[in-house]
Amino acid sequence: MELVKNFNLRNERNLSMLVDFYEFTMGNGYLKNGYANEIVYFDMFFRRVPDGGGYCIMAGVQQLIEYLSNLKFTVEDIEYLRTKNIFAEEFLDYLKNFQFTCDVWAVPEGYPVFPNEPLVTVKGPAIQAQLIETMVLLTINHQTLIATKANRICRAAKGRPVMEFGSRRAQGYDGAIYGARAAIIGGCSSTACTISDQMFGIPAVGTMAHSWIQLFDDEYTAFKTWAETYPDNCVFLIDTYNVLKSGIPNAIKVFDEVLKPLGKRPSGVRIDSGDITYLSNRCREMLDSAGYNDVKIIVSNSLDEYIIMDVLSQGAEIDSFGVGERLITAKSEPVFGGVYKLVAVGSDNKIKPRIKISENEEKITNPGFKKIYRIFDKKSNKAIADLITLHDEVIDESKPLTIFDPIYTWKVKKLTNFYAKELLVQIFDKGNQVYESPEVIDIREFSIKETEKLWKEVLRFENPHNYYVDLSQKLWDLKHNMLRGFTEEFSSKEN
Repeated sequence: MELVKNFNLRNERNLSMLVDFYEFTMGNGYLKNGYANEIVYFDMFFRRVPDGGGYCIMAGVQQLIEYLSNLKFTVEDIEYLRTKNIFAEEFLDYLKNFQFTCDVWAVPEGYPVFPNEPLVTVKGPAIQAQLIETMVLLTINHQTLIATKANRICRAAKGRPVMEFGSRRAQGYDGAIYGARAAIIGGCSSTACTISDQMFGIPAVGTMAHSWIQLFDDEYTAFKTWAETYPDNCVFLIDTYNVLKSGIPNAIKVFDEVLKPLGKRPSGVRIDSGDITYLSNRCREMLDSAGYNDVKIIVSNSLDEYIIMDVLSQGAEIDSFGVGERLITAKSEPVFGGVYKLVAVGSDNKIKPRIKISENEEKITNPGFKKIYRIFDKKSNKAIADLITLHDEVIDESKPLTIFDPIYTWKVKKLTNFYAKELLVQIFDKGNQVYESPEVIDIREFSIKETEKLWKEVLRFENPHNYYVDLSQKLWDLKHNMLRGFTEEFSSKEN
């Protein structure tokens, strides 16, 4: 496993220049105007769950750590920026001697997360906090999107293993590599992506493609040769010619003639096309009749959570699923809309909140340096709500807690017999890494357990119950006092 930890594709290239260009122009402007070392606070959050779902699955923290731990600008980077003829030499010298000194907090990978709560908070000098915006968003947006889609697909499979098969359809190398990692966090049992196994220690699986069968003169010979080569890992792809008239009969014949004399049991058969429900049911009948009721039926072919739910509701006899393009690209909604917003400036003893105002209410930000509490019912251990508070607030579990909807404030709930857990953990302290990510498989198991703490109404695919993300009284008052102040200011200008 040590080899896996040390093998890191990220370290083979410098991604410090993977930055939206305006981060550099703003950084140059900060330095030129005396704001380079102004302490700022940024929150990364999202506003809406993809696919109309009830929650997302946090992912990508380990890759964010790797990026922030390796920030540096090379001589070539500096020379490139110099050719733009807009950057001061003082700014280029700053980049040449760049040292990351920010504090960073993040929700650990695997947690269910909800709109408008900070998934990552960055505190530090203005230039530094600004320069990392693109990669914070890119890293968390991508893996959280795929982990969320994987979670939906795995829940649709109702406990049956789901294998991630999407590398060849992924959007680029990193889409395949880190998408496979995120899919495991979301609940997949394995991946077809070998390098992801090498890098992250997640199980890589796979047997044959149609080309193996087509290479031989007939399907029987192809199966027989495979069984003789891999008697302990015998899974036949049975839809190259005809599933019921050729594929399954030839598979059973090879099971009888090759594996049985060796004292071996076949592992399974895979169907990659056709009417999955009908074919899987007929194959199950034929396998059972031949004495192979332990042989698994695996299906693939452009699956997603909706198709999986449909075929299972129709009574399909399926033991596991291979899901490719619709998982690795989150095809139904392939964009995760995370944003990175300035929420405060100033040092610890004098933090000045900042707010972004919009005519679209959902785009008004929550100001200030904050933290998140997840509130659980002591009796059921189910999550009741998330409460966003200012950073210095502490929830007293011995007293009743009143929470209210941040928009429909008349919706008030008084909580008793609860416990609260902070979600954000510090991953960098003044630029030094202070958090060690768990292994991916451990994150997967953690995520399964945390998702089970949500009420089933929140887990619905269609019209899920709205899980409440509320603001503390102090935060709500701060936000609305700021809004009121701007309203009065704008009104006076109009008059």
